Amino acid sequence: MSATVKNTEKLILEAARKVFIHKGCAGARMQEIADEAGINKALLHYYFRGKDKLFEAVFLQAASTFLPAIKDVLERDMPFNQKIVLFVNTYVDVLVANPYIPAFVIQELNNNPAKFVGLLKNYGLNPRPMLLQIEQEIALGHIREMKADHFMVNLLGLCLFPFIARPVVKGILNMSEEKYQEFLIERKTEIVQFVKNSITVS
Repeated sequence: MSATVKNTEKLILEAARKVFIHKGCAGARMQEIADEAGINKALLHYYFRGKDKLFEAVFLQAASTFLPAIKDVLERDMPFNQKIVLFVNTYVDVLVANPYIPAFVIQELNNNPAKFVGLLKNYGLNPRPMLLQIEQEIALGHIREMKADHFMVNLLGLCLFPFIARPVVKGILNMSEEKYQEFLIERKTEIVQFVKNSITVS
């Protein structure tokens, strides 16, 4: 691949990322992306045949950064309470920087769930180390009795929901975009405290 081709693809992906962040996949238009990249629509279609392919390419570019980061947290040897803090901070920070990711995940889960699961496996994303750590913490009496898989799903849900339901959260709570962004950062502390309270031995 020539340097020119690489530079053009990089330019297109960056332009697409900006448009997807502001419009989402459904609201974005190829012409908008071409305009943002400073190229004509025909050239955009030459590199990426359609919006879905371009959306997937943007997601995969982000995935190459955030999936290894999540994998590192899940496998890291550290105290459980610290791991909860690191997991929440990493997950929320990634989604703040890449708010189109939940839309891609929902789209892929609806259209091709096996493909998405395969992507996670290709990056070696495996919750087993953290599940085992939860079971060990329970056995030691450090946290209350619970099912480790339910804990993981609860933790993921707390992190993901405000991003997936962004229009609902902003609408019901009457938030401006600025307030919504502040809310997302505050969520990190709130989630950690909520989770710690929920697993404390009574």
